[in-house]
Amino acid sequence: MDWAGFAQQMAAMARDLLAQESVDATLERISRSAVELVEGCDAAGILVLSGAKVKTLAPTEKLVVDSDRLQGRLGEGPCFDAARTVDGERVFRIADFTREQPRWPAYAPQAHALGMGSMMGFLLYTEDQEFGALNLYSREPGAFTDASELAGWLLASHAAVAFSSARSHAQMEQAVATRHLIGEAMGILMGAHNLTEEQAFEALRRFSQQHNIKLREVARRVCERGGVD
Repeated sequence: MDWAGFAQQMAAMARDLLAQESVDATLERISRSAVELVEGCDAAGILVLSGAKVKTLAPTEKLVVDSDRLQGRLGEGPCFDAARTVDGERVFRIADFTREQPRWPAYAPQAHALGMGSMMGFLLYTEDQEFGALNLYSREPGAFTDASELAGWLLASHAAVAFSSARSHAQMEQAVATRHLIGEAMGILMGAHNLTEEQAFEALRRFSQQHNIKLREVARRVCERGGVD
């Protein structure tokens, strides 16, 4: 493998990831980069867990979605384990789906039937957070070498930082938008009912708690209807 060329490509990809305008765009770029940069990779995607439920993000092919659904249904598989950080491991690999896989006896033969030859799963994590797993697939057995695994791990490391940055930025933008919306709703209530700021906010908060509706949604109703009713 031309590691000098790969390093240049990785550096360019890292800058490109941080330049994406949304979380979704960042995730899609991560998956595309896996196919472009990791030797042997035919398809890629990101698996995240919400409790016991599996969600697929930015799949490059339907094969990725099918694999994630299978792992979720069976409760086993390398990508499923990577997303759960089983036994502290952060990289999982099936070199050849045509061979018996004692660790994933139910998943492996059914995945092979879907058209998979080999695969790798990498935990996406930073020092403070874990985000799921970056999953790489090949239709050919034995497609991934030790060099492929190292390349995938490097990609996953850059991807986790970019994912974290994009998500933090999106959360900050949402928080700013929510504060603006609540402020606008408070202004409407203050003008309509001669309330102070504290009284207007308390009215929003009380309605939110009594009706089990998020404060942002209550504020949106006020802005659209002129009141909470």
